[in-house]
Amino acid sequence: MNPIKTVLVAAVSAAALLTLPGCAVTRGQSSVGEYIDDATITTQVKARMVENKQVDAAAISVETLNGTVMLSGFAKNATEKTTAEQIARGVNGVKSVKNEIAIRS
Repeated sequence: MNPIKTVLVAAVSAAALLTLPGCAVTRGQSSVGEYIDDATITTQVKARMVENKQVDAAAISVETLNGTVMLSGFAKNATEKTTAEQIARGVNGVKSVKNEIAIRS
């Protein structure tokens, strides 16, 4: 991995960790452990998107709740939308993916 990608992955990971409130559990989650698992999944999906040249990670939002990943934002084409979904499905712990990415026309 080149130094720029390493810095980007580190920045995405750090941002995710900084946004985690101290032991807060959101509605629908039964434990702090599940909350941390979801945050880890979100971070891994975003990091893999940053590494992938076919996906504009800055244009796609990733949220995870109970192992379900929700993708939203904008893609340049159908290939980018599909690739983003495949990346999310490839992350360990993902139970399902809801792909709500809109294709810019």
